[in-house]
Amino acid sequence: MSPVFAGHGHVTFLGAGPGDPGLLTLRAVEALAGADVLIAEPEVLDVVRGHARAGVSTPELAVVDEASTAAGVPVLRDAANLVMEAARGGRRVVRAVTGDPGLDGNAGAEMRACAAEGIPFEVVPGVANAVGVPAYAGVPLRDEQGTDVRFVDARTADDRCWSEVGASDGTVVVSTSLDAVAAAAGELVAAGRKPDTPLTVTIAGTTTRQRTWNATLGTIAQVFKQGKVLPSPEGHRPVIAVVGERGAAALRDQLSWFESKPLFGWRVLVPRTKEQAASLSDQLRSYGAVPHEVPTIAVEPPRTPQQMERAVKGLVTGRYEWIAFTSVNAVKAVREKFEEYGLDARAFAGIKVAAVGEQTAAALIDFGVKPDLVPSGEQSAAGLLEDWPPYDPVFDPIDRVFLPRADIATETLVAGLIELGWEVDDVTAYRTVRASPPPADTREAIKGGGFDAVLFTSSSTVRNLVGIAGKPHNVTVIACIGPATAKTAEEHGLRVDVLSPEPSVHKLAEALAEFGIRRREAALEAGDPVTRPSERRPGARRRRTT
Repeated sequence: MSPVFAGHGHVTFLGAGPGDPGLLTLRAVEALAGADVLIAEPEVLDVVRGHARAGVSTPELAVVDEASTAAGVPVLRDAANLVMEAARGGRRVVRAVTGDPGLDGNAGAEMRACAAEGIPFEVVPGVANAVGVPAYAGVPLRDEQGTDVRFVDARTADDRCWSEVGASDGTVVVSTSLDAVAAAAGELVAAGRKPDTPLTVTIAGTTTRQRTWNATLGTIAQVFKQGKVLPSPEGHRPVIAVVGERGAAALRDQLSWFESKPLFGWRVLVPRTKEQAASLSDQLRSYGAVPHEVPTIAVEPPRTPQQMERAVKGLVTGRYEWIAFTSVNAVKAVREKFEEYGLDARAFAGIKVAAVGEQTAAALIDFGVKPDLVPSGEQSAAGLLEDWPPYDPVFDPIDRVFLPRADIATETLVAGLIELGWEVDDVTAYRTVRASPPPADTREAIKGGGFDAVLFTSSSTVRNLVGIAGKPHNVTVIACIGPATAKTAEEHGLRVDVLSPEPSVHKLAEALAEFGIRRREAALEAGDPVTRPSERRPGARRRRTT
């Protein structure tokens, strides 16, 4: 916020885009970080809330009462009064709207209210619904000839508006609701557009719930009826309809980049600790999936911390030549001990550091430590031993290795290091225990086939997930990080569909994406609709659009 406005209220009218959080602008993120009050439309509250600072006030616009619940349409409080009240109190207000403040919603009236009272405000443009949704649906609005584009809000369009766009041969982008699409198509035909003009209709655009239908102005009502799209309690949901040759089905088949992602719309269960799941979930989102993180393992300090305390002190006093990290959790455990003693990465000076794989190495680098040894081949204890140098009394002044590890770690690395001539201080740095069961609806989704895939990254994640939540349904695709994990899954009665080519969580996610591509291609070649695995379970409802 500018110093000019210090001590006075200030309002930022912010466009949050159509729904994809990645479409927020850099200026939007900056404004959210400085907000005292965040007043957001219900549809985009989750999109913007994560960028606001802790403690920001977020008065909700949606009023939940019996009438609105029964109708399925929440009643909205008067946003203008909320904005003005907060601004008069000298607070920095961010008013977040769906799409763009200048094209979507009624932000103009709120801006005029600010201007009338002398309250300074700014506008942060966003990706407009009428522009962003067609882009995600694979429908370009213009071509190299510079097609004319008209935007129409069917809720407020009058006869003159329909006559003008009906007389045009350009692209018409109609903002309407699902159950009003056929009526808007009829208005355009009555105004002069040909019934065979291509039409695309997109609901929940730019989100992983997006769905697009191809039809013509004359056939859209029939397409919705045959596909059992309508009648539906979701009929009031907003959609973007694009009328014109740019939305022709043959062209969309080539340009539908978003809905054709390998795992588009798949609900993928990630049974890992919360910290470990983050990067994997980001990768799954890039494939179009909806990751659902369920911790199956909780990490706790060792029951007797004295051994760990002695080892950390030994690092400082020069007891060790090497320290070997076999997991991200081991790095975290040592780092926490360092912070407890007021130490930092400088304490590793003169000590060689080994990491079992790329993720562990990344955790060390984040700590300020560059590992001296990472396996060149398999990212495992065996791979680490392949590259580990034998003890040489001439070149190695100290023959001891510090190995901080979990209480349930295997002895492979210890035995291998001893065979290479090293002495090993094998220290329990942390304990892994079974996490608490997930919420009831998650357990039901796991057992009932509500998830499309589950990624198992270790044998313990298999045992713990089945133990705390039950066995995944047989329609759920089971993906395992390696043969040992696959064997454990099979022992628990699971059919393993995907096996990672390397013991890496990112390679596992890639393998699942490749499985999704093959599955999609097989459906298209057979002339079948592309469905998610969960849609094939007995009694599964048709795909949700909200």
